[in-house]
Amino acid sequence: MSAATTPSSRPTVTEREARQVAEAAREQDWRKPSFAKELFLGRFRLDLIHPHPLPADDDVQRGEEFLAKLRDFCETKIDGSVIERDARIPDQVITGLKELGAFGMKIDTKYGGLGLTQVYYNKALALVGSANPAIGALLSAHQSIGVPQPLKMFGTQEQKDTFLPRCARTDISAFLLTEPDVGSDPARLATTAVPDGDDYVLDGVKLWTTNGVVADLLVVMARVPKSEGHKGGITAFVVEAASDGVTVENRNAFMGLRGLENGVTRFHRVRVPAANRIGPEGAGLKIALTTLNTGRLSLPAMCVGAGKWCLKIAREWSAVREQWGKPVALHEAVGSKISFIAATTFALEAVLDLSSQMADEDRNDIRIEAALAKLYGSEMACLMADELVQIRGGRGFETAASLEARGERAVPAEQILRDLRINRIFEGSTEIMHLLIAREAVDAHLSVAGDLIDPDKTLADKAKAGAQAGAFYARWLPKLVAGPGQLPRSYADFHPSGHPDLAAHLRYVERAARKLARSTFYAMSRWQGRMETKQGFLGRIVDIGAELFAMSAACVRAEHLRATEDHGREAYQLADAFCRQSRIRVEELFGRLWTNTDDLDHKVVKGVLGGAYEWLEQGIVDPSGDGPWIADATPGASRRENVHRPIP
Repeated sequence: MSAATTPSSRPTVTEREARQVAEAAREQDWRKPSFAKELFLGRFRLDLIHPHPLPADDDVQRGEEFLAKLRDFCETKIDGSVIERDARIPDQVITGLKELGAFGMKIDTKYGGLGLTQVYYNKALALVGSANPAIGALLSAHQSIGVPQPLKMFGTQEQKDTFLPRCARTDISAFLLTEPDVGSDPARLATTAVPDGDDYVLDGVKLWTTNGVVADLLVVMARVPKSEGHKGGITAFVVEAASDGVTVENRNAFMGLRGLENGVTRFHRVRVPAANRIGPEGAGLKIALTTLNTGRLSLPAMCVGAGKWCLKIAREWSAVREQWGKPVALHEAVGSKISFIAATTFALEAVLDLSSQMADEDRNDIRIEAALAKLYGSEMACLMADELVQIRGGRGFETAASLEARGERAVPAEQILRDLRINRIFEGSTEIMHLLIAREAVDAHLSVAGDLIDPDKTLADKAKAGAQAGAFYARWLPKLVAGPGQLPRSYADFHPSGHPDLAAHLRYVERAARKLARSTFYAMSRWQGRMETKQGFLGRIVDIGAELFAMSAACVRAEHLRATEDHGREAYQLADAFCRQSRIRVEELFGRLWTNTDDLDHKVVKGVLGGAYEWLEQGIVDPSGDGPWIADATPGASRRENVHRPIP
């Protein structure tokens, strides 16, 4: 059997090997400052985010001009109810977006794109996503993780000249990493790219290929076998979707985002020129993770848009719906929900704009900030949508089409709840984001003390690490005892006359950051090498950091608006409300670091898996169909119809 026809085989890897693959793919160095990294280390570096960074005037003008055109298009050309009804974005809408330049928002003007900043790209996604979230997903998957972004960062000049003009105006791209049996564990990636002359030959199956059904270009992650002259490893390729051997075998359907063009794509002996390889062999995962550092900001952008819409509907509905003699908004049980939606939307936009502007300036390393924005935005947006459904009552559970059919305003509250739910899974589930952020948050500790808990290190290595750790902690730990958060006059600029006292909240953030760092150090001392298994603890550490980051961003944004716009007083009120709500959540999380049911839960899980509680499942019928839990992904020729549907 020739190299070109060798079938794929799923690698067998241990947990340790899988972790090593993930570790090798992450960025190892911190060449620029990071506000969030410092926060997790107990150092509240307000100077890194305040005064609020601002975009250049020409970037603002270009961005605002495009937003005006996009708004007109959304209002006159997009009917979200049609997309929801037909489960498809009309071809003419996609064509119109191409003509508008929406597929080239982040592509440089020299390649035919619009050259928008990250700030305005996100504002555009929030706007178009409010018209229909599936359109936001279409544009985001194309530009945030599809062909344009990895080529912008890692492509050759020839690749940029060849593909970016197409992506800017005519072609749709998709990103293909996930496989039927490979999600957040890429070490088990089975799709292969076997070198054969000047080409690579791809074989394998990819699942959940967002945009894959309509894509013209694909970024494909595949494993190159190690051989003479080939380093091998997971590698990224640009693949023409119309290539022989590429088959879209299914268009997947979901509980939300009904217009999403997401499919299953099979590669059978697909020849890809070596010139289409992005970066060196083995760099695929690093390229993917680096691309996501800013690419993840697209999801919180659409979450911000959803929050704004939830606030608008909650305000309008709660003002006209009366119960017991007054609008429901004035009943405390409903009013608290509206306050939560308003304050949280303000904070999410603050986190998004701050992270995006830092990405544009490229002064800071924002890998943690972007991950926190994705994690926090996706979680809080779901809560806001759920509260809106509750505020609307039975009308919140009823579909917009049904409301319209009986003569009421067609408000798609239940749809936004369904559409937002995927954001807690897209581009790294909440659980994976907790682990990813936690790894970055403890990087400083592992850099100096990691060898102490590594079973493969020699006694000499451990002794050297012990000396390094002793020196590091001798300098670091004393700084966690006291700080500006204990001084009543700290951050006085955030308590202007006649406004709520945001300085008190910033002092709380500073104190809480030091407490967070102390808690992390204590946990590492207590569990050492078992720390990585304490996922409940690590998740709470990250959630505390997310709240502290959001509080900081909200205060900085409020002060910026007070100094530059007409809504300073209202912004201070929203920031104050958010920080008070957030502080309650933070205190609860701190308590749950040490008072929880994690150990008991583990025992119950072992009982469930061992069948000890099967008796509890009696008295039901299971409507699930037959078939395997995971579809067969054996490489080979496709036996299904190709449902690939490129947009003319």
